[in-house]
Amino acid sequence: MIIQPKSRGFICTTAHPEGCARQVQRQVEYVKSKPAIEGPRNVLVVGASTGYGLASRIVSSFGAGANTIGIYFDKAAEGARTASAGWYNSAAFEQAASDAGVKSYSIVGDAFSDEIKAKAIDLIRAELGQIDLVVYSVASPRRTHPVTGETFSSVIKPLGGTYTNKTVNFHNGEVTQATIEPATADELRQTIAVMGGEDWQMWIDQLQAAGVLAEGATTVAYSYIGPAITHAVYRDGTIGAAKNDLEATAKRLHEQLRTSGGRAYVSVNKALVTQSSSAIPVVPLYISALYKIMKENGTHEGCIEQMYRLFSERLYGPEETAVDEKGLIRIDDLEMTPEIQAAVATVWEQLTTENVYDLSDLAGYRREFFQLFGFETDGIDYEADTNPEVDIPNLR
Repeated sequence: MIIQPKSRGFICTTAHPEGCARQVQRQVEYVKSKPAIEGPRNVLVVGASTGYGLASRIVSSFGAGANTIGIYFDKAAEGARTASAGWYNSAAFEQAASDAGVKSYSIVGDAFSDEIKAKAIDLIRAELGQIDLVVYSVASPRRTHPVTGETFSSVIKPLGGTYTNKTVNFHNGEVTQATIEPATADELRQTIAVMGGEDWQMWIDQLQAAGVLAEGATTVAYSYIGPAITHAVYRDGTIGAAKNDLEATAKRLHEQLRTSGGRAYVSVNKALVTQSSSAIPVVPLYISALYKIMKENGTHEGCIEQMYRLFSERLYGPEETAVDEKGLIRIDDLEMTPEIQAAVATVWEQLTTENVYDLSDLAGYRREFFQLFGFETDGIDYEADTNPEVDIPNLR
């Protein structure tokens, strides 16, 4: 079939297997071009098929030579429907790892469930023995609690008052004002239940109880803080409250693991184009302005550059892991330099529909959005007949 992008708002409903594979290969080649990392040997990545989770898995395997297990909730192709981008990404990763002689396994299912946790534990015990790094990179709009059975849904809303600021339709470049009503108390509760730290804690507890978490193991989860421009809808909103819970969980886990020489961190990462960030009003316009300035400044990084730096300089670097006053790893340091943020703030005040393509990298934002799904990737013939059915090697 001829596979073309079909988008609805911030959702692309199709994905291209060859384009996704090319994107994964680019990340693999980047890591292989860098110095090797003296890092983990056996890695579990929960949320492994896209974004920072996928990049973490690539860095683990091709930077440190680690064996990996990736857990993700993606769908195979069915009839006229393509597979999800995460499915194609994972197939490409598994093939690259196999070609390199690195052990890798995939589990597809609901990471929030006890069933998938048990399946992961059995696989670790059978194939790896123990793991020494757990990356928690789950991004889901919903979660069903494995004990109570309640299903929670997250929302992206401010707290305490209505919020209005600029936003952009990245498909047509229209800059408008977005107004978002504040979350209710129950919406806040549910967002924390989905995006907070409870499930991360459950993973570590169950891995420890099963004896498959090695002494001295590290675990890391990912977060974002960002500038004042986005705080009302992000850091000071429902998502920020969930991230506060995630960070509090990291402190508890650090205390729990350090008795056996282990450690737990939250890494605060740079703003990047993801399907999740595309759904947050204001954020796509901020990222477009940020990208232009950081690219001109020579400091722009994508997922793979961020994760290679996290692993090689912070988690497994020559010095003790550097954290800020809250105990957070700050890989957003280049984004948050005063000079970069001052330049973004200046541009922000000027942005309109008429000048958005001149003052920001909106064209680059849109291209990266479609690249998430394997489109607009150099070297791919999008008019060619393509088989959407792709098998994932080592799928358990």
